[in-house]
Amino acid sequence: MTGRPDSDDGTDVATKPEDALDAPGKAAPARPRRRRRWVRRALAVIGALMVIAVAGGLIYVRTAPFGASPSGDRLASIERSPQWKDGEFADPWPQWISPTASIPGGGSDTSSPDQPLSIAATDTSRLAVAPTHGLRVTWFGHSSTLVEIDGLRVLIDPVWGEQAGPSRLLGTKAFYPPPADLADLGRMDVVLISHDHWDHLDYPTIRAMAGWSATTFVVPLGIGAHLERWGIPADRIRELDWWDSATVGSVELVATPARHSSARDPLRSSETLWSGWALRGPQHRMWYSGDTGYFAELAQIGQRLGPFDVTMIDSGQYDPKWPDTHLSPELAVEANALVRGELLIPVHWGRFSLAPHSWTEPVERVRAEAACRGQRYLALVPGVPTEPTEDAVAAQQPWWPALPWHTAAEAPIYPTVNGDPDQRVDIAPCSTGGR
Repeated sequence: MTGRPDSDDGTDVATKPEDALDAPGKAAPARPRRRRRWVRRALAVIGALMVIAVAGGLIYVRTAPFGASPSGDRLASIERSPQWKDGEFADPWPQWISPTASIPGGGSDTSSPDQPLSIAATDTSRLAVAPTHGLRVTWFGHSSTLVEIDGLRVLIDPVWGEQAGPSRLLGTKAFYPPPADLADLGRMDVVLISHDHWDHLDYPTIRAMAGWSATTFVVPLGIGAHLERWGIPADRIRELDWWDSATVGSVELVATPARHSSARDPLRSSETLWSGWALRGPQHRMWYSGDTGYFAELAQIGQRLGPFDVTMIDSGQYDPKWPDTHLSPELAVEANALVRGELLIPVHWGRFSLAPHSWTEPVERVRAEAACRGQRYLALVPGVPTEPTEDAVAAQQPWWPALPWHTAAEAPIYPTVNGDPDQRVDIAPCSTGGR
């Protein structure tokens, strides 16, 4: 019998546990075997969960809020663009992002308001009356803006959703709700989109516009695929390449170059173009930068399409770790000069926290730099229809709280030359203080 050796008198003797461990050729104990089985099972479960998570993620990024990829005739048109290289749109001015950019920490304690902001509701009855001087701007926070120019009503980068992102869990919550309901804005001739990042192209907002049958959607190349999936008919969409134009009413809308990128999910980057916009009417001209970093060719925009009565320029969500993605406030003032702007309205601040700086820092630094350089600026109050007159410039007062912020000397932003971190654009700010 195995496992039970005989005694000298032929009687079976039970094997002791220690005998089983010491006896050569005997079976290994069952406990380590059971432990290995449990480890294998646990690893199998973890692997299955990872597969499910990846599959779920792949399915999720194909849901409606993420839009659609260009195809068919739209893709064929895109492939003819000078900006299309090797299967994607390529920025002619490469960007540098620090390898440490994704590491959290080092942000301002005031990157978001610590108390609810008191933003008054828009007096939409004022929008029912045409602007006295033919030009009026109503800023709703961040980059969402209604521009009324020479009889044309243009809604720029409208974000009326609760967050910039596909969901509350995966989005950045707005500081405050829009000061006016979309339905109360009145007739809209044009919806103008700069690019498809979540803080500029908002799924629920566009869905709410599907019934706006008299509105033309003017967008950079490729973005029409998103809009069509979300219910906007193809015959109401105009897609433009850089320097191309569309005329609605008496106003020409020209897509202008920008140093930026596009994507709504990490699996489909640079499928759509990004741009700024020049609006040129018979009496007024206005330029919106869209999201952009600094590039010297900004001067070409001013030479070809300026001067501009008003500019709305990306002035926030910057950081030294991504110096080419957005303009610093000082470079926003420089950009205003390059495009020949007469009055700068800082945008891309005041409603979302997408960078570590204090949420009020962009406007404080714009004010300091513009004052130092003798440039005119107008810091708009969210939701207040404003004609950009000398009286409005003279009467402006801060609507935001007084919070600590870093000056240009304390937190400088030096963009790279074509993405090389060892070569920087040498434009020294005029203002190094400002408090």
